[in-house]
Amino acid sequence: MSTFKEIGLKAPIVKALTDLGYEKPTVIQEKAIPQIISSNTDLKAFAQTGTGKTAAFSLPILELLDESNSNVQAIILSPTRELAVQIGKNIEDFCKYLPNVKVTTVYGGANMEQQIRSLKRGSQIVVGTPGRTVDLINRRALKLGNVQWLVLDEADEMLNMGFKDELDKVLEATPETKQTLLFSATFPREVESIARNYMTKPVEITSGEKNQGSDNVSHEYYSVTERTRYPALKRIADLNPDIYAIIFCRTRRETQEVADNLIKDGYSADSLHGDLSQGQRDSVMGKFRKKTIQILVATDVAARGLDVTELTHVLNHKLPDQIENYTHRSGRTGRAGNKGISIVLVNGKEKGKLRAIERIIKKKFVETKVPTGKEIVQNQLMNLIDKVQNTEVNESEISEFLPNIYEKLESLNREELIQKFVSLEFNTMLAYYENAKDLNDLSSRDNSRARSTNENMTRFFINIGRKDSLNPGKLIGLINEQNIGDKIEIGAIDILDTFSFFEIDKNFEDKTLEAFAANQPDFDGRSVNVEITKKERSGGGRRGGKKPFGKKDGGFGRRRSTEGSSKRSSDFGRGKSDRRSSNSSKDRKPGGFGRKRKEKS
Repeated sequence: MSTFKEIGLKAPIVKALTDLGYEKPTVIQEKAIPQIISSNTDLKAFAQTGTGKTAAFSLPILELLDESNSNVQAIILSPTRELAVQIGKNIEDFCKYLPNVKVTTVYGGANMEQQIRSLKRGSQIVVGTPGRTVDLINRRALKLGNVQWLVLDEADEMLNMGFKDELDKVLEATPETKQTLLFSATFPREVESIARNYMTKPVEITSGEKNQGSDNVSHEYYSVTERTRYPALKRIADLNPDIYAIIFCRTRRETQEVADNLIKDGYSADSLHGDLSQGQRDSVMGKFRKKTIQILVATDVAARGLDVTELTHVLNHKLPDQIENYTHRSGRTGRAGNKGISIVLVNGKEKGKLRAIERIIKKKFVETKVPTGKEIVQNQLMNLIDKVQNTEVNESEISEFLPNIYEKLESLNREELIQKFVSLEFNTMLAYYENAKDLNDLSSRDNSRARSTNENMTRFFINIGRKDSLNPGKLIGLINEQNIGDKIEIGAIDILDTFSFFEIDKNFEDKTLEAFAANQPDFDGRSVNVEITKKERSGGGRRGGKKPFGKKDGGFGRRRSTEGSSKRSSDFGRGKSDRRSSNSSKDRKPGGFGRKRKEKS
């Protein structure tokens, strides 16, 4: 493998990389950096999450840009605030010894005037979310007429979030002579369409097969019912005393509910989603990086840009609506040469999706049984004993206390002392898991399937499906185009051949009906009919007799208000998030024991 100097980078950049501990370029860096330095040809690059994509596109830009020219020479677009901030910080680290290079990061939820002042002072590189970038272009605060490089990072997610219109506007503001660099962890058809529409005869490079999962990640699944999904999640966490994980959920509501339940049950956890203000998000992410929080419950979009290399697990509370996103989720672990485990909780209906994911990641899921109470206690006990065995004794600090301690314990022999020590630490957990039910018995009445539809959501039928080229991203775009509400919550989506189902926050039930009725939308020339689906008590569904309605012309460049949109950033959220998180982590004993349990699994 080449060195950074051998692939064409100048001494100040190599020195900064050495300071950061970078020794050799990764595969994607070794392929992309010389290509960008030596050619003006557009480039589309596939690289798995955690393989060093940011350095792959930013290092050659730093090598080539004109430090004496304060105009914007590179514009880098990313789908979320967190990822934009992470990219901006990385580039600042890379140009540590290039004092004339200035980087400005622009995103929603932050002070725009401060960002405008930074741009006026001059920045050769601008990193931004699409919404805020377009806002600044419209205000004439961001001028892209001299741009030489346009980078689309996580292009697949930008499309999923409905930023097509914003991408069009940014492209209009850039010269035709620019070099476009497209980086993506997955390459669905929509990303290929970006390459066709926005790029000229691009060169393609990959590190590994497209969409394939990391070799450092193993994949497991646990069979659950809706009733046992959360208890199974807790047992998996308890089985792994040193767990450091992200739990992925599909919606903000689901994310907050899972996090609240974990905190209530004494786990060191917190949530990350679009309803938090930027300050709250930064606080939660800071605590997670410092491992003050062991478990982060997050939506897909909110977790983008969370650069943590030591995650032991990724847990999928539910599979993502778009199965390609599983690659992004699982790629959060197994980074920087570490091993990781990606776990999926699936009910009977969801299990079929695993085969499709296996074809994408080129790996098999291993079926794993939900651990029993005995297995958990044994695992936690041995973990504690290992820690005791490996603890270094600082005799100078405790020597003055030892005589009194020896005197108090002199009546106990070795066996009695160990038994009391273990009992003190484990009585609560032993009591909690005493007579614990077998969660793998999915046929029992206690584990019977709960209603599949969330009580807080209304399920709708729509008369278009897979044969109409509908996918979840397009459906969400269609819903958001009806302007139902700024904070509308979109839940589960099921795309079938000729029709589909979607869930909407029940508080928006009437507004959804009214909006579709008023707009009368169509989808590629086909009139759209939407109606509420009535659920029978058995859990089966039948379509109810609500009003059908249709649609006129509609594109699919939707802005998904649920997560990460820089234009419609959410500045409200839980005011008690930080205080609550710190309290729960303080009360939690090592290994997760000694916490008060509210319910039995």
